[in-house]
Amino acid sequence: MNPRPPGTVRIIAGQLRGSKLPVPDRPGLRPTSDRVRETLFNWLQPKLAGARVLDLFAGTGALGFESASRGAAAVRLVERDPGLAQALRDSAARLKAASVAVDTADALAWLRRAPDQAFDLVFLDPPFEAGLWESAAALLGPWLAPGAWIYVESPQNVSPSLPPGWLPHREGRTREVRYALLRSEGRPAPDSAATLQAESTPQGD
Repeated sequence: MNPRPPGTVRIIAGQLRGSKLPVPDRPGLRPTSDRVRETLFNWLQPKLAGARVLDLFAGTGALGFESASRGAAAVRLVERDPGLAQALRDSAARLKAASVAVDTADALAWLRRAPDQAFDLVFLDPPFEAGLWESAAALLGPWLAPGAWIYVESPQNVSPSLPPGWLPHREGRTREVRYALLRSEGRPAPDSAATLQAESTPQGD
């Protein structure tokens, strides 16, 4: 049985550092832990300034708001639960996060639309029990800028089958989750994105 989610998550760094986001008690809602987010955003920090970011299964919005806090130019949060989507809008207004926009939509239906922009960074962290990694990944191509970064989070023992054009960059594991940063084919990564660098993060939650 999954533990109850925390009541809030905090933004770790940047202009909104220390701000808290609510975490409603919803089935399948599982915010990325502080430890994993800190590791991930250490990887991403040089890439965030001016980036266009898509958080497909936004939930609490922790990944999207952290990106906005650290200098992303535009952040799109997609969340199908109307209550969660309204909470995201409320947080954006409260934090004066003008770069954050929220769409109330099913992620797969949203991706099937004609793309209206291309994203430099995409967070792909669906509810684990839904098993939507492959379905979402298959639809993401037209939405990706050349050389876009994609973050994928899954259960510790699950390695989703992802498009061959997504090159592994870095990976980490805790006792509960596997998290990986990949790069879509396009302009070459400056530090050889094709080389997978495994990292392990202790889990003390």
